[in-house]
Amino acid sequence: MPPKPGEDTEAGAAGAAAIQTRDLTLHYGAVRALDSVTLDIPERRVTAFIGPSGCGKSTLLRCFNRMNDLVDNVRITGHCVVGGRSILDPRVDVIALRKQVGMVFQRSNPFPKSIHGNIAYALGLHGIRNRAAVDEAVERSLRAAALWDEVKDRLSESALRLSGGQQQRLCIARAIAIRPRILLMDEPASALDPVATARIEELILELRREYTIVIVTHNMPQATRISDFTAFFYLGQLVEHGPSGKIFTCPERKETEDYVTGRFG
Repeated sequence: MPPKPGEDTEAGAAGAAAIQTRDLTLHYGAVRALDSVTLDIPERRVTAFIGPSGCGKSTLLRCFNRMNDLVDNVRITGHCVVGGRSILDPRVDVIALRKQVGMVFQRSNPFPKSIHGNIAYALGLHGIRNRAAVDEAVERSLRAAALWDEVKDRLSESALRLSGGQQQRLCIARAIAIRPRILLMDEPASALDPVATARIEELILELRREYTIVIVTHNMPQATRISDFTAFFYLGQLVEHGPSGKIFTCPERKETEDYVTGRFG
């Protein structure tokens, strides 16, 4: 049986790292957004990034699949290793990297295509166009995203007709259709109602059996419910990182305690 979120198991504490950063520093022009971040993110666990707005959480998340390449005047120093390979080398195949590191954004962003077409398009970007293979992947990913039973008779309908929560689960299905090893989630439930949020949280707990998940969230109760490890950031620095149970009940740093208890942020 998988360990419960926040449980400091020996395997979870000492398991292999899916992502490693060493002295990772990032500037947007003259602004330093990340300051010497050193962090190990374990495989097949949920790691939550918490901290006030502008502290560097999403910036770090976007380092893991080189999304910051799309921003002007970005300068990165230090090291970031994903799957045992340094990814900051300009010779890295970014498309291949993003096949291994999927991403789900704060607001659902389905393409103006059918439900089937959303996933088929993502597969096509990575060279998967055989109809039988595409159909199999569509069903597999929709089942994994707990959406198949709700849409199996509507695959040709526009994805834009789905509810907000269904659209977000479709985006998760689209992200996992190409079988990434890592799934990045940037506040995936912040725009959803409580019922839809609960479905996303249940889905994350299921997906962590197969994927390494890193989630940015401002929702402290959510972080305690779904994460195994939590990293607290402030002003671009990693203040504290450890098992979620410890971070939320017995943090070592006063800044962490003040944030998780609501004294600031």
